[in-house]
Amino acid sequence: MQQQLEHKIAIITGGGSGIGRASCLAFAEAGAKVVVANRTLAKAEAVVEEIEANGGEALPVQVDVSQGEAVQRMIAETVAHFGGLDILFNNAGISPAGSVTEISEAEWDTCLDIDLKSIFLGAKYAIPKLKKRGGGTIINTAGTLGIRACRGKAAYAAAKAGAINLTRSIALDYARDHIRCNVICPGYIDTPLTADFPSAERDVFLDRFQPLPGLIQAEEVAALAVYLASDAAKMVTGQRFVIDGGQQAGIF
Repeated sequence: MQQQLEHKIAIITGGGSGIGRASCLAFAEAGAKVVVANRTLAKAEAVVEEIEANGGEALPVQVDVSQGEAVQRMIAETVAHFGGLDILFNNAGISPAGSVTEISEAEWDTCLDIDLKSIFLGAKYAIPKLKKRGGGTIINTAGTLGIRACRGKAAYAAAKAGAINLTRSIALDYARDHIRCNVICPGYIDTPLTADFPSAERDVFLDRFQPLPGLIQAEEVAALAVYLASDAAKMVTGQRFVIDGGQQAGIF
């Protein structure tokens, strides 16, 4: 992974914890200058300290990815500080539970805004900056529930399915501008987002549905993101990458 992203400038949303934090550290290790974008500034600042302690360059930015003005400001701060933008990793997300009769309209709107609209906003305002650099890369985070739904996750499953097809649309629309767009679909990852799931129930779930034993780590997703952002994937666009221990392979 070392120096695969040398001289690249990357924004990673949701960078304060979980997959986002792991990706910020991995991108910096690979040579990128990293904007750690997060709703909570203190978490972003903590990750920046980690990166700088290892000799990397990073900038903390507070952002609400569901708000267009905030996303524009994030990108403007990136360009002002580092001089451009090469990579946008739309990783921020939430995972609320509930069927359509259980969740409120407000909960539906919040989920769709953070998990889907944020990708639209990020791409909308980042693409003009990527074009100025002669091209670039957008990576989105969806999830396996965007491929196949489960009970009690209506808004999340809808948003993540939308994220997958929006990724394809962006890839098709901007390929001739040398802008690539791919989506990562993690399964059950050991992150703060899954921390509330009781360990006993988690182990039963994994034993029943995940063929490969063990917990998938955020660092493994980060390694995939580094590959997709690098020139090693220069002919890869519009694709869905699943990292789920084999869950989607079939009935297990």
